[in-house]
Amino acid sequence: MTIQLGQVAPDFEAETTQGTIRFHEWLGSSWGVLFSHPKDFTPVCTTELGETARLKPEFDARGVKVIGLSVDTLDRHAGWDADIADTQGTAVNFPMIADPEKKVAALYGMVHPEADPAITVRTVFVIDPNKKVRLFMVYPPSTGRNFDEIIRVIDSLQLTDRAKVATPVNWRPGGKAIIPPAISDEQAKGLFPQGWKTDRPYLRWVDVK
Repeated sequence: MTIQLGQVAPDFEAETTQGTIRFHEWLGSSWGVLFSHPKDFTPVCTTELGETARLKPEFDARGVKVIGLSVDTLDRHAGWDADIADTQGTAVNFPMIADPEKKVAALYGMVHPEADPAITVRTVFVIDPNKKVRLFMVYPPSTGRNFDEIIRVIDSLQLTDRAKVATPVNWRPGGKAIIPPAISDEQAKGLFPQGWKTDRPYLRWVDVK
């Protein structure tokens, strides 16, 4: 299945390390991050899960629920948790989906046969409270993800939804945003009474919080 930005994330029921969930119901009114791991007891995944657990307060502060997926079984997930806590210094504090039949992986296009038909690639989906897919990234099994970037994108999405702006290259919270070209100067006066700086008619910088 090919998933595109703006589409409703497919719903599913699955067994996780925190019980059986129905995905949309589990998300509720929260943002969500669904990310896949090629296999349990693998080194790169171990570091990623430890980092995600360490960053849970950051996700919580943004109203984001995180859930992982591996094609291994629940009992293997449980055994792996102990290794992650021991080697990464943080116990896994979010659910992990057990997907041995690859049903969820197939639904979300997480198995790329030309890479490896037996495991999932490192896919990340960011899903908004309307259950729409707002971002997806795909990494090869050999490359660990940058979770600072995932949080940065969530910050951008939440800001741009709220303030009707866009964010420029390498934007970080507190940096200047851009007024989209679709918003006229007249409309901008109402949206941004603090004013803005115009470099070009299509490039207008504004401070927003």
